[in-house]
Amino acid sequence: MLFLVLLLAALGGAVTTVVLTVRGLVAVFRRGGRSRPARLRAAALLVGAAAVAMYAWGLLHVGVAVMQAEEDGGAGSFPIQPCREAGTQLASQVTGYGVSYLPLRFECHLDGGDTYVTSSVPGYVNPAAVALGLATAVCGLLATTTAKSALPPASYAADRDG
Repeated sequence: MLFLVLLLAALGGAVTTVVLTVRGLVAVFRRGGRSRPARLRAAALLVGAAAVAMYAWGLLHVGVAVMQAEEDGGAGSFPIQPCREAGTQLASQVTGYGVSYLPLRFECHLDGGDTYVTSSVPGYVNPAAVALGLATAVCGLLATTTAKSALPPASYAADRDG
């Protein structure tokens, strides 16, 4: 069941990535998109799309590991497939598994209550998702502040209209 949830979340991330990419490209090629705030908004949308895509890619890897763990049940199925990479001594103590969403990873639970992280999620996924997310936030913040600083003062607008 967890596999289906992770698969649907990865699919939702893919759809969100496409929507953000299209909106970012529309913002890039929009006629009034030459101003600095417009370029920063477009950058925030495109970098945000990359951040969502990276996280969805990691979700897909975790989903595959969960699928392998839930499928195991035949001969030679102990320990579960994703937990076998740790070596025979550690793998023989595996009692179950878990998933962490922040940071994104697949964990194997051991007899004594300890856990260890498998290499199911590529090592670049979490740092890249964080870096792209921070870049998105910075671009969005800069777009907002430059748009506000580009507006005329309220008293000037009132004098001009009245």
